[in-house]
Amino acid sequence: MKQLIIIAAIALAVTAPARSQALVDPNKVAPEYREAAEKRRAEQIHQRECALKADLEKVLPRDRTAYLTHCLDTIAAKQ
Repeated sequence: MKQLIIIAAIALAVTAPARSQALVDPNKVAPEYREAAEKRRAEQIHQRECALKADLEKVLPRDRTAYLTHCLDTIAAKQ
């Protein structure tokens, strides 16, 4: 039993932490898809900004989706 616990602890220590989706790099995309990649990158940046605001304001998990939706709508209205 102790061996199983030790092996599990080592496995957890060695595995890489889960990361969020990486930002799209328009320069690494085929030229015909570059415009779409630039739009996606801008969208990802806006999502990260809103998520950061939610974290700073300590929005509860149950209210987070509504907060993010409102934040993204506000950014879209400004443009």
